[in-house]
Amino acid sequence: MKSNPAKAERPSATARGRASEPARGVIAEWTVTILLLLFGTTTLVQAFVIPTGSMEDSLLIGDHLLVDKLAYAPEGAVSKYLLPYQDVERGDIVVFRYPIDLRQTFVKRIVGVPGDRIRVADKELWVNGAKVDEPYVVFKSDYIDKYRDNFPSVPTSMQIYEPAMRMLREHVEDGEVVVPEEQYFAMGDNRDQSLDSRYWGFVPRNHIIGKPLIVYWSYDAPTAHLQDPGVSFEHMRDLALNFFSKTRWKRTFKLIQPYDLEAR
Repeated sequence: MKSNPAKAERPSATARGRASEPARGVIAEWTVTILLLLFGTTTLVQAFVIPTGSMEDSLLIGDHLLVDKLAYAPEGAVSKYLLPYQDVERGDIVVFRYPIDLRQTFVKRIVGVPGDRIRVADKELWVNGAKVDEPYVVFKSDYIDKYRDNFPSVPTSMQIYEPAMRMLREHVEDGEVVVPEEQYFAMGDNRDQSLDSRYWGFVPRNHIIGKPLIVYWSYDAPTAHLQDPGVSFEHMRDLALNFFSKTRWKRTFKLIQPYDLEAR
């Protein structure tokens, strides 16, 4: 009995279905992966770069961070039982919208929460009547500024914005700033070179975007390159020539930890 070559070579409907399943599976997996990445990077995690030295030496100019946008998000009726929401606490490093210009984002350390009484005496921070141990703080100048280093006091700098002036008028009691509800007092770890709550007032709770989790890349670039809203030609050229030598490899995947001021 002769076989039919054409019939033998034609795959059955079942075989064709099985062959197409892996292709459909791969497409589905990649589709889900891309959607999760897009959702995660816009809703859960945000990339952020440190453009100035106000948080040295905890965070360096050129540190590229991943910021957890979920940690301080408003709780939902159901999600508050499922997701790891948390309160903003003293010692947390946070990313927030700059109160003077909401188009800008800043990163500072929270040193005062609602109800706290804040003062600085000879460069040392006092919270609720107790001197705070701050091993993360650096001082890069020797002189004492009457306002910056003995706060609150009469401003000696022209770089005092109206919210800070209002803070001094309305929220100072017995030589201490009292942090109101839904507001926070933030300072840079590079205490002598930080534009912070001493100069522009409190951080509103709804301005806080999230908390940095990790340094995923650190590159030794100048502030001028990192503050450019786009990618400048100079920065691209610098990367092309010096990527390996100016990448701070030891800071790659460095976790960013809060400091528990409660225990000090």
